[in-house]
Amino acid sequence: MTKAEIVAKIADNSGIDRTDVQTVVEKFMEEIKSSLEKGNNVYLRGFGSFIIKKRAEKTGRNISKNTTITIPAHNIPAFKASKVFVEGVKKKVKIKK
Repeated sequence: MTKAEIVAKIADNSGIDRTDVQTVVEKFMEEIKSSLEKGNNVYLRGFGSFIIKKRAEKTGRNISKNTTITIPAHNIPAFKASKVFVEGVKKKVKIKK
């Protein structure tokens, strides 16, 4: 599902104009990004958490030059789904075999 599909679905279900819904969705995403950039996690009860994960320094390999490189420690954004979210998906999604 794309952002445009989410906006369309919310607009259809709520009766709110699509441009207004799109503005709210984009501002919501900007606030999450801004909060993470400032070093703050975002907790949405019943949905999940947008968190910052710390990656330790490690040694990698440049295969084409056959050399080792040091990858410095860094932070990455991550999403951790809530237990309610995970259980809902487990119950409703059927795995194709």
